Amino acid sequence: MRDFNYNVVCEHLLTKEIVALLTQIHEYKGKQNLFIEAKADVLAQLTEIAKIQSTDASNRIEGIYTSEDRLKKLVKDKTRPKNRDEQEIAGYRDVLATIHENYDFIPPKANMILQLHRDLYKFSGLSFGGAYKTANNVIEEEDSSGNKFVRFQPVEAWETAEAVEKICTAFDKALGSGQIDLLLAIPAFILDFLCVHPFNDGNGRMSRLLTLLLLYRAGYIVGKYISIEKLIEKSKETYYEVLQQSSQDWHEGKNNYAPFVEYTLGVILAAYRDFASRVELLTTSGLSKPDRVREIIKEKLGKITKREILDQCPDIAQVTVQRALNDLLKNGDIIKIGGGRYTNYTWNREKNS
Repeated sequence: MRDFNYNVVCEHLLTKEIVALLTQIHEYKGKQNLFIEAKADVLAQLTEIAKIQSTDASNRIEGIYTSEDRLKKLVKDKTRPKNRDEQEIAGYRDVLATIHENYDFIPPKANMILQLHRDLYKFSGLSFGGAYKTANNVIEEEDSSGNKFVRFQPVEAWETAEAVEKICTAFDKALGSGQIDLLLAIPAFILDFLCVHPFNDGNGRMSRLLTLLLLYRAGYIVGKYISIEKLIEKSKETYYEVLQQSSQDWHEGKNNYAPFVEYTLGVILAAYRDFASRVELLTTSGLSKPDRVREIIKEKLGKITKREILDQCPDIAQVTVQRALNDLLKNGDIIKIGGGRYTNYTWNREKNS
């Protein structure tokens, strides 16, 4: 089995593009605490929205769904899961809550990962929750014609426990050295976790939960307020592409971590930008609620849905948003595209140029 040394990995990741991303994220992190201390009431609203979006998006990536109404009730623990998909959604909800509330006390060690995986499946009654895979697995991909093929062959079952111990030990050693930027080591660790693929099921969702855990422990807590999982879901084609690029020659220890690391940093930066713009819009603009809806559409390049507007304004009621949209349509400030559940809106730039 190959060895892992995140100090060495990080030394080779300092490309111009990655350094630029690191610089911007560090700047946002510096402002992060100021936002959090000054706007606790607003951030509580953002946290509730992010919990719903994160639970929904991370499961959707794996083909696990429920209705919007059921999802909200499950995340708020106001109903019991009624099928396999909802059982897994409820499990994700609880693990996400555990990480949100206790990340300082959950070190990235093998036994902790097993416990989180156990809780992911605690509502399903499946025996493999909290246990490593018992048979070799493969990472498959399906083309546009429905044909499946093996994209990556993970670590064999009998090597899994040792592999997880190795990556955890290597990460802890790199952390203790104080010589690396954890924003580089975290996605490198997550890539290795995905290449080990230690479980019969739930590897993707566990990787996203571990990403949040490690970011929070490093002081990057933007994922509590802006759903990193949703940003990944929206760019999942790119996610799978960079995962494939960075996993080539992994078993030989010759893989290139840069594509996956750069992608992950881009997602984190997007989350921070979104966080800053939402906090500013919610707290410093001094605009009325209808004017905030107006500014959101105006600043959006391209189309936006009512749901996206509501997500950005958790303190504005749906009826208020709809009233604002009706007024903007009547005045010709915005253009309505499509109808029903596929309705979008865009700023009328010809009128307002």
